[in-house]
Amino acid sequence: MGEDGDGPVTEENLQTQRLPALDASVDDVRRAAQGDNRAFERLYRSHVARIHSLARRMVGPEDADDLTQEVFVRAWDKLDTFREESAFGTWLYRLGTNLMLTYRDARSRRPTWIAEEAEEPEEAARVATIDWSSVDLDRALAELPDGARKVFVLHDIEGYRHEEIGEMMVIAAGTSKSQLHRARMLLRERLTR
Repeated sequence: MGEDGDGPVTEENLQTQRLPALDASVDDVRRAAQGDNRAFERLYRSHVARIHSLARRMVGPEDADDLTQEVFVRAWDKLDTFREESAFGTWLYRLGTNLMLTYRDARSRRPTWIAEEAEEPEEAARVATIDWSSVDLDRALAELPDGARKVFVLHDIEGYRHEEIGEMMVIAAGTSKSQLHRARMLLRERLTR
């Protein structure tokens, strides 16, 4: 932005734009890779809203802040691996998606007795009596099975194709399609009750 003719860089336009077109300049990426903290801060401000949105949908609002921070910590550590073969936003998004998928998988492998002990009785009662007619999309997404939620977010919200989702999640494209169908049916059922 700025030097490329897209208008001046201001706090307002950084916060209101969330599309891939907001991709940072190559100069900022190169400077950040050489240790320039200000350049990395510009990259952070340009992409934090999109990464946080992805985290909310992939892992839920309770873990979104921590995972967003972890994505940027990893990005800082791995900037030297960015080869400029794609846009920085695409590289960062892929890094974030992989981190979140790994986190979800690790969390789902946790023994169920640990999850049951950690659950507050009031929270369990509240979840059991949710009135789905007043629930928002994020809440409905959080209630989907892991595989269906991941595919729904990657396909319908983020715009990935089934083949790309298959590569990211190490599943067949057909499995991605069936998980998407399942997610849509469950969401429709929950949001229309």
